[in-house]
Amino acid sequence: MPEKEVIYEIKEGIAYITLNRPEKLNAIDPPMRQLLWDSFQDVKNNPEVRCAIVTGAGRAFSTGHDLVAMAAGGANEGPSTGDLYVVQSQIWKPIIAAINGICLAQGCGIALGSDIRVASSAAEFGWPQAKRGIASVSGPALLSQVVPRNIAFEFLFTGDFVNAEKALELMLVNYVVAPEDVMAKAEEIARKITANAPLSLAAIKEAAIKGAEMGLEERVRFAQDKRNEILESEDAKEGVRAFAEKRAPVWQGR
Repeated sequence: MPEKEVIYEIKEGIAYITLNRPEKLNAIDPPMRQLLWDSFQDVKNNPEVRCAIVTGAGRAFSTGHDLVAMAAGGANEGPSTGDLYVVQSQIWKPIIAAINGICLAQGCGIALGSDIRVASSAAEFGWPQAKRGIASVSGPALLSQVVPRNIAFEFLFTGDFVNAEKALELMLVNYVVAPEDVMAKAEEIARKITANAPLSLAAIKEAAIKGAEMGLEERVRFAQDKRNEILESEDAKEGVRAFAEKRAPVWQGR
């Protein structure tokens, strides 16, 4: 029986989402997109999940859309590309992209939809859609919000790839590490995250993402409201007690 195109596992509060078509460089076809959608929904709704890591099997993170499936006319079945980006943006739990290799187009979109990005020194990034007569969703919708527009346009208009060090220089990624260290670095960050209060993390992420659409006064007020809400939680009380008692807190997520 063939393995699923997306492997989803939960270990010690960390959800692992692995794109699993290594023979196709993790090109995303409709069944894989549906499985990604389902995985993101579980990350969003499952109280056991405190943080998620997205990665790829083999030598690629993802080369984006499966052009063979697109040519066959089946690429629009199930959740759309945009649906994946939107659902990622509505998950108030930290998501880490462990970018183990080449990362193109929709693969870049999933990486940019993550909150923290760790890249292999062998990774390459690019949006080659214009070379194939295709427009981009993640480029104009996500990349142009992460780097200055002139930089985004150079990526999108030329279709040129950039290496991991250039991606780090442009702040597309947080870290560049040796290929064999990508997952270890992602897990190191994830363990630091899961040691912290889940309600606090969710409030911080929600305030940052929703606040980006607001003016300063409204943004500050919204962040204050989220902070005040968390101050009433059992976890906030536990955090203060643990500090006073010089022990590690035990978070309940309530």
